[in-house]
Amino acid sequence: MKPSSVAKKINRKSARNATLLNLMGTPGLGSLMAGRWAEGLGQIILSVVGFVLVLIWFVREMIPYYGQMFSDTPPPAVGFKMLGWGSALFALAWVWSLVTSLSLSRAAASAEMDSIKVFATGLMKLDAAKIQIALATIPEWQRNGEMISRTYQFKNFPAALKFVNAVGELAERVQHHPDIDIRWNKVTLALTTHDAGGLTEKDFALARQSDALPCAK
Repeated sequence: MKPSSVAKKINRKSARNATLLNLMGTPGLGSLMAGRWAEGLGQIILSVVGFVLVLIWFVREMIPYYGQMFSDTPPPAVGFKMLGWGSALFALAWVWSLVTSLSLSRAAASAEMDSIKVFATGLMKLDAAKIQIALATIPEWQRNGEMISRTYQFKNFPAALKFVNAVGELAERVQHHPDIDIRWNKVTLALTTHDAGGLTEKDFALARQSDALPCAK
């Protein structure tokens, strides 16, 4: 996988988790988990370098004071330059990760809106011309009024059940459920979109996906 600053599709839960990791944990870690590789690596490098500089400053500051336990000589001044650079780098990493987190939240909201639009489009009832075009892509299926159906035949009952289970998992993923009739080695699927009052693209999409299942062959 090549590093890229282009975000993969992300949902609200993943975006929220990435934001919590970025802002409450290690800047950049959430960005990496969300697929923002270039940004995440940059943020982690900045935060680690900043932390190391602060740690070095702290060690150099404390060693002379521990040395006073065995000497009366005042400890030399270490200065705050390294502390300033370390804090600045860590703050920059945090702000950068905040910007990335906001971008992830916007991407998640946009993806959710796209899903709503796709779902709404799938609920639009098709006219007769579009139904004929869609039927041409699934020649094994028959139209019965406002419903399409197909009967699959298998070698035995277990093979038929295997297909039914696969269709059930597919239907759950897309949240569109066919009527299923099982007669030993024959399975009939019937599809319509009740909310639209007829056939929609969702019905034809699920029909094509059912035909493409390995166990349907």
